[in-house]
Amino acid sequence: MELTTFWFIIIAVLWIGYFVLEGFDFGVGVLLKTVAKTQAERRAVLTTLGPLWDGNEVWLLVAGGATFAAFPEWYATLFSGFYLPLFLILMALIVRGVAMEYRSKYGDAKWRARWDNAIMISSFVPALLWGVAFANIVRGVPLEVQNNVIEYTGGFFNLLNPYGLLGGLVTLSVFMTHGAIFLALKTEGAIRERARTIATKVGLFAAVVTVAFLAITVTAYNDKLEVYGLAAIVAVAWLAALGSNLRGREGYAFLYSSIALAFAVITLFTALYPNVMPSSLLESASLTINNASSTPYTLKVMTYVAVVLTPIVLLYQGWTYWVFRKRISAAQIPTPEEGVLDFSKLPK
Repeated sequence: MELTTFWFIIIAVLWIGYFVLEGFDFGVGVLLKTVAKTQAERRAVLTTLGPLWDGNEVWLLVAGGATFAAFPEWYATLFSGFYLPLFLILMALIVRGVAMEYRSKYGDAKWRARWDNAIMISSFVPALLWGVAFANIVRGVPLEVQNNVIEYTGGFFNLLNPYGLLGGLVTLSVFMTHGAIFLALKTEGAIRERARTIATKVGLFAAVVTVAFLAITVTAYNDKLEVYGLAAIVAVAWLAALGSNLRGREGYAFLYSSIALAFAVITLFTALYPNVMPSSLLESASLTINNASSTPYTLKVMTYVAVVLTPIVLLYQGWTYWVFRKRISAAQIPTPEEGVLDFSKLPK
């Protein structure tokens, strides 16, 4: 296998890790006020993410760094052409991180409510825009060769086409369902029951829009037979997840929804290969794994580093999930005033 193909696969694996792990993060954030009705319930919901959310975001950093090092032309064109949506995603991730840390630093109900709203909005934005971005990459974007350099010639509103917006609805609804299943797996009592109900309702909507999206993808933007088989695996795994959720088997439901997300990413990358950013204007202007890649020496050094460090990262993150595997209930959460520094009560 050529190193360019190897690193295309590695980047796909990194996006699988990000969508599976950060996907339920976003889903939980969007559903925060829907699934949790009291302060104790909201703290319980956010406690399920507490040890995990910042580690999950590492997958995005590594995916971006690997793309920059292995395919610098892809990275440059992607971040110049998709500047505004990626900037909005970055800002949302910053606000989300601040909100996660700050909401419990002050015992005032209005303070917490504002940060809860910030968590919901900053989870909604990337959950939607990642789908828009990936759908447009698969569909093709306006790329032209100017002065022997491939450049993006469209604008932000070029990305808001029907196929791109459908992709955004897919990731938003799938992440919400994935997050609801995660909450059903990690909580007890009323939160668990609400999460299971939401997972069923939103999951059915996600199934409809995902089938529509995959149908368009395999017919309009794909010429590979294997993509049909991969899309079928996505559909079967998703239905298995919803069925397991209805039976109260949250562990299996989460496993199947993770498999569905993983194969959805595999389907998109398989449809894309060997392109990394196809041009919707001229095929010769498309970026491929060959004309967008770094030098063979760079890819070789990166491979050695990845072989050594990747198992360590996987073992550490797996250990983290194992340590914090138990369920959480609102009854375990202290009242909002306990253990919180209330600045209003400090001496003047």
